[in-house]
Amino acid sequence: MNGRDILIYLSIRHLGDWDKILASIKKREDFDLSKALEETKKITSKVVTIVDPDYPSSLKEAPKPPFVLYYHGDLGLIGERKKCITYIGSRKASSYGLKMAKSLCGAAAKEGFSLVSGLAHGIDGAAGRAALPHGRAVAVLGNGIDYFYPAENSPLQREIKQRGLLLSEYPFATPPLPERFPARNRLLAALSQLTVVGEASPRSGTLITVGYALSIGRDVACIPYRADEESACNALIKDGAPMIETPQDLYDLMGYRKDPETKGDGK
Repeated sequence: MNGRDILIYLSIRHLGDWDKILASIKKREDFDLSKALEETKKITSKVVTIVDPDYPSSLKEAPKPPFVLYYHGDLGLIGERKKCITYIGSRKASSYGLKMAKSLCGAAAKEGFSLVSGLAHGIDGAAGRAALPHGRAVAVLGNGIDYFYPAENSPLQREIKQRGLLLSEYPFATPPLPERFPARNRLLAALSQLTVVGEASPRSGTLITVGYALSIGRDVACIPYRADEESACNALIKDGAPMIETPQDLYDLMGYRKDPETKGDGK
């Protein structure tokens, strides 16, 4: 086995747990070579490791960059972070939040931007559905690459697997434990030049992703919300986050000038 194979085996052995994988590497733990080979043969997805040339460069800037990534679909969708927008928000989304996600993400995907989300119920799911018809939906999972969660989004997950990109640092059917979602959020933040908060309460887990994005120099912008309700978006806007109202606002932040003669090729 070479170094790449060892990383894959350790990822399987420790179910993608970054700290445990690192500890095994540092200790140079012994393992049964034949057993390790048998385990790696069980993988049904594609795999890329941090030592591979096609490993997404943007993730090398993430806190604890994954040693191994499991994926289904087109890895090229996250090849350039300046062509990626992370769109996230509340699971209990309002009709307004869902409408804005559909409009903005659909328009951006049509222009060739990859829309990255966490596949959660609510805003994340709306972002994925809007980008899917244009082949630009990217979903980063907080569970194994072959585990369908949440159940309501199983059809969407299957469609993204076929027509976009499913990505996870967790192998096989690793279950969705609570601590895996905050860990997943660092990848959501790192993959894109811009993170857009579509809707969130002041105590939303979405703010974990915002914190990661700001810590590694990524841009954060927000969709404004009603003034008579508590909103993390409005609070972030008060603190200086750009406000997104139209697709053009997205394009401006991404440094993209839409050519009226082109038809969504993103050039």
